[in-house]
Amino acid sequence: MKHLLNITAADLSAEIKALGQSDYRARQIEQWVWAKGVTAFGDMTNLSAALRDQLAEHLCVLSGRVVNRRDASDGVVKLLIEWPDGEQIETVLIPADGRRTACVSTQAGCAIGCAFCASGLGGLRRNLTAGEIIEQTFQLNRLQAATGEKITHVVVMGMGEPLANYDATLTAVRAWIDPERGAMSARHISVSTVGLPAAMRRLAGEGIPLTLAISLHAPNDQLRKKLIPAAPCSIAELIDAGREYFQRTGRELTLEYILLGGVNDSLTCAAELATVARQLRCNVNLIRYNPVESLPYKRPDERHVRSFRDKLGAAGVNVQIRASRGTDADAACGQLRARETES
Repeated sequence: MKHLLNITAADLSAEIKALGQSDYRARQIEQWVWAKGVTAFGDMTNLSAALRDQLAEHLCVLSGRVVNRRDASDGVVKLLIEWPDGEQIETVLIPADGRRTACVSTQAGCAIGCAFCASGLGGLRRNLTAGEIIEQTFQLNRLQAATGEKITHVVVMGMGEPLANYDATLTAVRAWIDPERGAMSARHISVSTVGLPAAMRRLAGEGIPLTLAISLHAPNDQLRKKLIPAAPCSIAELIDAGREYFQRTGRELTLEYILLGGVNDSLTCAAELATVARQLRCNVNLIRYNPVESLPYKRPDERHVRSFRDKLGAAGVNVQIRASRGTDADAACGQLRARETES
């Protein structure tokens, strides 16, 4: 059975023609799925009963099933989705200020192995397909069906390294911004990378004005190698690729920096980070660490967080402390999946 979200509009037309139907039926199905969010063929009432039965035999809109759900007191919802092969990933709904943000995964597991992150504890299992990446926004929209709310923003910052699954990630992005499909503004999409310079340069040439976020997490190569053992390049190489991204797209980058108590939250680290940031057109997002039980890292002292921010600000860096969300719902990336695996 084919996953409808994993095929193009042209592929769907070919499928419909193979069933002996006119091409306009494919457009009707696309409207049901993308504009109305209908995922059951039986509910597509302007299609004949016979066609609906045929579609259900050959295609599915949703291929995963939600096996766990955690609701935080601040409205954040985390879902654990299991695919037909048994692999599991997390996706998160983050409501705030009239927007609904989906944090989506691109891989089951992760090969990068950041020392503080639960996503890579079991290594990389496999890449997700474009349809599986897209489906996460559909699963999150189902949670909001009663209110009529829909996902307005996407951050590709869940499990996995998006640029290591480049083609599927970009196919998903193009579907979200397609006026006939997701109809989302590219400026409402952020893609995060630990730093793959060749892929960053390739992304710069795609002509999509999305936001590129670099998961930096350390201000020098020595500390970064300890925190991100599989970091594929030096900070100098990241800066060079980041400069090219801005020059070719006109889009400022975001530097993501998780503050780990007693590890990378000193004023010396802040001064070094300021030196890095001033070499790029960028904004710095400071993120308080959400502890993972099996890992030795801790949440930073709030005074250190504010002092770190103030040091960067005084150096002329555009900096903000990202609000902590979902802290009572296994908020750390990969944590819910890890708990499910252990149980």
